[in-house]
Amino acid sequence: MKALISWSSGKDSAFALHEVRKAGMFDVVGALTTVTDTFGRVSIHGVREEILRAQLDAAGLPPLIVPIPYPCPNDVYEQRMTEALAQASADGVTHMIFGDLFLEDIRAYREEKLAGTGITPVFPLWQRPTAQLARDMIASGMEAFLATVDLAKLPASFAGRRFDDALLADLPDGVDPCGENGEFHTCVTAGPMFARSLPVAPGEVVTRDGYAYCDLLPEADAASGTRTSS
Repeated sequence: MKALISWSSGKDSAFALHEVRKAGMFDVVGALTTVTDTFGRVSIHGVREEILRAQLDAAGLPPLIVPIPYPCPNDVYEQRMTEALAQASADGVTHMIFGDLFLEDIRAYREEKLAGTGITPVFPLWQRPTAQLARDMIASGMEAFLATVDLAKLPASFAGRRFDDALLADLPDGVDPCGENGEFHTCVTAGPMFARSLPVAPGEVVTRDGYAYCDLLPEADAASGTRTSS
């Protein structure tokens, strides 16, 4: 069975990929990602498209990039996703893998949008206790940085931090260890789903629309002092 993975650049989609590959459940033939073409960055996460493509190369996954504008009206988003899914179905894809953990409304939305497309949603991490799941991710060898932080839930100083045991210990009460309520989003740079690690380092932290974004850079750019506020 051919599957696409809904790839956010973060730890949940990466670990979902690892789990389905380990189980031999599907032939994962590509990764679908929305990229805000205004900035050339992964939507929501703010990760540079250059790093996204490096991730997918390391994961051995052809990219299926869906470009969206900023701001993006919902009808534009849904139209472009519908077109991408129709093409995927025509190419023989029968399943879509998601890294969602416990938000029922998000799962219901995905199920609704895939209904009638010939593509079945799969949730390999669904309802796994997130405190243990976060530790399992770290123990697997996964390495990630916090790329985006919701300033209503965490201070900007968390942006750019590594997703590790020290971070879990420092999270305030009420913040989900996996950030499933939107407290933070991550960018994975190493792990069992990759053939090699990515040389990435945290750069400038900028704020926009109530979020702090850490501009993650290829290490060569970070060493040379490259910075951007885009």
